[in-house]
Amino acid sequence: MSSFSDPAESARPRLRVVQCWDDGVSDDIRLCEILRRYGAMASFNLCAGTHRDQRFCGWRYRDEHEVWRLSWDELPAVYEGFTIANHSLTHPHPRALLAQAWQREVKDNRKRLQDHFGEPVYGFAYPFGDHDASTMDGVRAAGHRYARTVQNATPCFPPEDPMAFHPDCHFLAGDFWDRYDRAKDTCEVFYFWGHSYELTEEAMWTEFESKIARISADSDAAWAELPELFAPSGDGN
Repeated sequence: MSSFSDPAESARPRLRVVQCWDDGVSDDIRLCEILRRYGAMASFNLCAGTHRDQRFCGWRYRDEHEVWRLSWDELPAVYEGFTIANHSLTHPHPRALLAQAWQREVKDNRKRLQDHFGEPVYGFAYPFGDHDASTMDGVRAAGHRYARTVQNATPCFPPEDPMAFHPDCHFLAGDFWDRYDRAKDTCEVFYFWGHSYELTEEAMWTEFESKIARISADSDAAWAELPELFAPSGDGN
């Protein structure tokens, strides 16, 4: 009996690569330029309540790098072509809030982001990675399809619960490429995350661009949108 191999199936990349970035800061402008240069898809987790009419310096990262919040009105242009996700309204510690207050953080921010960007918001990222069963239920009830933690898990997909979607690693993880290669053999999805303000030196930006270029050049990999992983059958969004 002869076997039949579907050419389309064999040509399909073995690894779908997804990434997300938190907080909506001015360093994202350079980050997005790099991602666009290599055709890399990405999701940006935003907190509508932390943006003002003008940019402002929110804090200093490691006491040396000023972190500037983007203005509310410039967000659509900065993130044009990328996926927008929910990161809560004001970035509180979720488990420190009463259930009703947490629900407001989640639901109000989702609505504000959807209204501002004119597109549905399906993803969520827990502020500080802080979550438990109650906070997960609040995110689920607000209409999200998945929610990212900061715990590492390889293989990362499919998660036991989409409301506790553990990524493979942070983008600066020392074992980044080991996890990348392992993902090819275990689950066909590789997921990393970070903050662009963590790129504090020019050498770090150069190394990051090389990382994005290497993934884009990998014939066994293809960039993917996070919501695609959880889209209902027949739904391409």
